[in-house]
Amino acid sequence: MDVILLKKVANLGSIGDRVKVKSGYGRNYLLPTGRGTLATAKNVVKFEAQRAEFEAKAAAELASATSRAAALQDFRLAISAKAGTEGKLFGSIGTGDISEALKAAGHVVERSEVRMPTGHIRIIGDQAVTLHLHTDVDVAITVVVSAAP
Repeated sequence: MDVILLKKVANLGSIGDRVKVKSGYGRNYLLPTGRGTLATAKNVVKFEAQRAEFEAKAAAELASATSRAAALQDFRLAISAKAGTEGKLFGSIGTGDISEALKAAGHVVERSEVRMPTGHIRIIGDQAVTLHLHTDVDVAITVVVSAAP
């Protein structure tokens, strides 16, 4: 299946690239999410007419993500949770909890933008978390988990 990319897709290509993908990936992910369109002659002409618009939108999204990353640089997020005497949490802290705490701290971060390389946080202490704000923009923050009184 030939697809023209309308947005930059990690490990696939950038705006305007004509790529060959498996039909399931194209039908179930690229086309419904607006990241690509079928590479028919009609769509190629339509894309070339709107290329500047797509590139301007992508540049604006990148600038927005870069400014959000600059605001989050060296940010330490403090979260308190119930814990046992050995430092293990009753439950865990996941992406939703981190997203809500960041929103409470004044930073708009969606749950899908939070990347936790080691899985949910289950112990007290400092944990490294990566925020994937854009295809090209990642920022690392520290989550400080403390025991709730």
